[in-house]
Amino acid sequence: MTNTAIGNESPANILCKSCGLCCSGHLFAWVRLNASELSPAESLGLKVIRNDPRQRGFTQPCPLWDGMCTVYASADYPRTCKTYKCIVLRRLLDDDISLPAALTVIQETLTLIREIEPLLPSSIAISFCERLITHKERLESKGEELDELEQEFLRKTEALLICYEDQFGVDDFIDFEK
Repeated sequence: MTNTAIGNESPANILCKSCGLCCSGHLFAWVRLNASELSPAESLGLKVIRNDPRQRGFTQPCPLWDGMCTVYASADYPRTCKTYKCIVLRRLLDDDISLPAALTVIQETLTLIREIEPLLPSSIAISFCERLITHKERLESKGEELDELEQEFLRKTEALLICYEDQFGVDDFIDFEK
């Protein structure tokens, strides 16, 4: 990798610490876990889903995310979290994008999210992506004319979903396997 590291930190670590979208509930509603990871994940403080073997995992946003992962070095750090690499990170690792350009992608995505969040109605759903998709589907199924704010929401949501797919490789809000 030819990207310059700051201090002893790799560009990949710098990028991931600047982002956190895979932990904050903005990209995923839940994260898949292997059966053997359920109890260790629960002991870390994760809200574990056990009742359906097809949806074993933990919910997002991750309670262990506090501006950065607080259990990154833990022996019980989930395998899925260890192995997940979004497209931006893979491009950085492949020297296909510079660290400043990758950080710009992250900042542009975060800006779009900050523009959309106030347009979302309150909801019992905690995950941003769950609230986003629920509201999007409600507006799309609405038989009447949409007002200007609703149209703005749908335009910005479409731009964000394209960004999620193109920059992060996320195109399925139902089954998340980080």
